[in-house]
Amino acid sequence: MMKASYKKLWKLLVDKEMSKSDLHKATGLSSSTMTKLRRSEDVSMEALRKICIVLDCNIADIVEFEKENN
Repeated sequence: MMKASYKKLWKLLVDKEMSKSDLHKATGLSSSTMTKLRRSEDVSMEALRKICIVLDCNIADIVEFEKENN
């Protein structure tokens, strides 16, 4: 099983001196989507696209898939 990891997203925010709140406001994502991101849960491709537009990056810069340990 593979799980989404947004560690790259959080690192990129630090590099760009942006908070999660700043990202929330800039993208217009719902609070529930932001919670899913924080919990490393799946989010829509549309949400990822909005993040990429705001951060001027590609999807591989913000998300990667890791094997789940069961």
